Amino acid sequence: MKIIVVGTGYVGLPHGAICAEYGHNVVCYDIDEMRIEAYRSCERERIEQYINEPGLVSVIKEQHRRGLTFTTTINDEIEDVEAIFMCLNTPPQRDGATDMTYYLNAAHHLAELLAHRTSTHRIVIVNKSTVPIGTARKLARILMEHNAENVGVASNPEFLAQGKAVEGSRRPDRVVVGADTPEDLQILRRLYSQFVNHVRIRYTETTPETAEAIKYVANTLLLTYVSFWNGVGARLGESYANLRMEDLKIGVTSDSRISTWGSYVSNGAGGSCFGKDIQSLIYQLKQAGHDPSLLQAVYDINEHQKEYLIDRAEHEAVFNFNHKRIAVLGLAFKKRTNDMRDSAALKAIKALLGRGVAEIRAYDPLAVHDAQTHWFNPLDNHLYERISYFDSAEAAITDSDAVYISTDWEEFRSLSKTIIHSVQPPYLIIDGRRMLPDYEKLVALGYSYLPVGGVLLTPEEAQAETQENNVLAQLL
Repeated sequence: MKIIVVGTGYVGLPHGAICAEYGHNVVCYDIDEMRIEAYRSCERERIEQYINEPGLVSVIKEQHRRGLTFTTTINDEIEDVEAIFMCLNTPPQRDGATDMTYYLNAAHHLAELLAHRTSTHRIVIVNKSTVPIGTARKLARILMEHNAENVGVASNPEFLAQGKAVEGSRRPDRVVVGADTPEDLQILRRLYSQFVNHVRIRYTETTPETAEAIKYVANTLLLTYVSFWNGVGARLGESYANLRMEDLKIGVTSDSRISTWGSYVSNGAGGSCFGKDIQSLIYQLKQAGHDPSLLQAVYDINEHQKEYLIDRAEHEAVFNFNHKRIAVLGLAFKKRTNDMRDSAALKAIKALLGRGVAEIRAYDPLAVHDAQTHWFNPLDNHLYERISYFDSAEAAITDSDAVYISTDWEEFRSLSKTIIHSVQPPYLIIDGRRMLPDYEKLVALGYSYLPVGGVLLTPEEAQAETQENNVLAQLL
């Protein structure tokens, strides 16, 4: 089949590349000429400036050789296309409502092109973007306004996890398709023929509104798991010195009814989906006249978690950030991506700058370039000029007064040796991901350790605890 993918971001590019891998004739369309030229080049460095997904560049290189096309114009491509996927950015507005500007501009442009096509075969426009419930109906009205004939609409939400987008596109756990007519459903069955009746992949056909709602409910429930463990599990671990967070997780999730996913504590979940989607669902429920207080609490807990450890450092460790040099390790919202959207590091760095730090010494294996672009603002650069960027964790830590671990990159698990070799105690380690398995060794050497979901550990407290345990042992 011939398909057009509108928008070549974190959703559109993997989707288009893997559809090409499955044998479809794919045209990836975007109005960003520099982005399209980077994809056409098939050069790893240029592509990964925009999207860094394991395995994606190799797929693009191979499929581009076989016919995968990147373009900034689709006027001539409309005639023989069978499906058009909408993969556009739908960011949140201040009130939580979804900003549909990019989507609606693309929808009107497509409707106009489709209205003037000479071919008469059935085409279906498929919403892959996360859009408010009822968007498929709105798209149908736009097509009618432009007199675009024999064009259907469908919803086919994406459920990709960044860092695993290639594998998730090849072998998704589910494919959800929402459409009203048998003709549109049949087009999508042909397009996803490898997934229909699959023994492992759940292929579901439903109404457009249900498909749209599935994405929102799924992401909101996942964030609820994260916020529950941060709002309950982490607080317990931070309140009772002898509570073992890892054992708590194992004991609770041994019940098959309770999800193991999300059963960890952290400095908050980021990324382009969770925060945006729950804000949108809160707004949609309010508009429908319902009380979204449960979802609001989930969102508030997650946002609070992003700078909560800095508050703890001030109050529990009595650490004064003013004029200090703080190493921040991890800028992307999670490992295996360069995506900084809604990253916990963004809020933490803003909070640190607000507390008067002399320098933020930042490092991330992939996101340093994106960070420099994100914080470049010639009109308001007096704060962010205090951010320095380094090409290794060791370089960032050297000459710092404390370190804040924000992202769960695997290389940070062996950070203890780097800390010992780079800085001398007294020194504060703020661990937002519980990345250091040998933290007790660091405390014994004189470092202070403040983990999410755990009590502050200092050399003095560790010595006192040892003495108390020795006394108890003698009494027993």
